[in-house]
Amino acid sequence: MIIIDENVDQVLIDRLGGKNYKIISIKEYKRGITDRKIIELAKSKNGLIITEDKDFGELVFSHGIKDCSVIFLRYNKTDYDLIEKNILKLLEDYYENPGHFFITVTKSEIRIRKI
Repeated sequence: MIIIDENVDQVLIDRLGGKNYKIISIKEYKRGITDRKIIELAKSKNGLIITEDKDFGELVFSHGIKDCSVIFLRYNKTDYDLIEKNILKLLEDYYENPGHFFITVTKSEIRIRKI
């Protein structure tokens, strides 16, 4: 299950939905819920979170939130095709991976930290 934060562009949501991933879009599910509630949702669905919100990094690393994976996106809209390619590759490797990771995706690199 992929939980997509409400700050992620609708184009990505549509493209991932077209790849037959199980998706919950926070925009449609429950706009405005807290980041902690999104994490609890991801834990309950054994899912991973895709977000552009830096606060998830703080929650994971400073507050010790565990038991869920986060894909944190950092990109310019002009780099969208590169980011999408990186996300699709990551999902092939981590969609059903039993571990938990914080993954930062930029147009030029992917950083993966086990949590």
